[in-house]
Amino acid sequence: MTPPAAGSALDRAEPSPDAGASRPGAAGRRGTPTGDITLDLQARINSMQASTLDSRSLPTVPALAHILPGGGLQSGGSYTVRNSTTLAMALLAGPSSTGAWCSVIGMPDFSVEAAQGFGINLERLILVPDPGSQWLTVTAALVDVVSIILTRAPDHLAPTEWARLRARLRQRGAALITLGNGRQSDSTLGVAESAWEGLGSGSGHLRARRLKITATQPSGRLRHAYVGLADLQGTTRETLTAPPRPSAGPASLFEPQLAKSS
Repeated sequence: MTPPAAGSALDRAEPSPDAGASRPGAAGRRGTPTGDITLDLQARINSMQASTLDSRSLPTVPALAHILPGGGLQSGGSYTVRNSTTLAMALLAGPSSTGAWCSVIGMPDFSVEAAQGFGINLERLILVPDPGSQWLTVTAALVDVVSIILTRAPDHLAPTEWARLRARLRQRGAALITLGNGRQSDSTLGVAESAWEGLGSGSGHLRARRLKITATQPSGRLRHAYVGLADLQGTTRETLTAPPRPSAGPASLFEPQLAKSS
């Protein structure tokens, strides 16, 4: 199957109807056009979205606030996480715990158990484990209905496709986090150093993990923070208690199975 034509998924007000969907309550509707599914999701999410969410900034965990421009993830912004799923989950945790809907696209090994441990609300998480060649169509559709997307983008996307996707993010006010070698990002984050504490010379047990996290802006400005793994989990600047334990798992589009837990 060949990739979609450059820009084709972003030229239309609604995405192509050739991508089916599967989610709770959608049994027997695999033939429903993607545009109808998008509108349905958007209506449901808008009715549930917390009214306290800032329209320009999505709060993050305090440990990351001072290394991000503006102290958080900006609506319409794009971010790259180079080498750490742990760090990517931490970036999702802040917006999720304050009521934002999130989506994870193209990451079949994404662990929902680990996500819950970071404070990500599984009831407001949409998983698309394997969009295949329809990555651009799926991502463009979900930009319309969620506040933040975490994805592993395919390598074949042209710079013009990235530029058009970023324009759509700014128009819709969603934020994009790309795991891997993302391009044209507002900030690139990574784990520069990592060390475990508590293990002595042939004795002891692992007690804590310390990380040096860096954030680089396009101008070349570099900021860093030394944090513990526990500092990345569970709380934000605005919500100092863990979110309620969800009673149901995440919705899964285009694939009926949940992501693997490892």
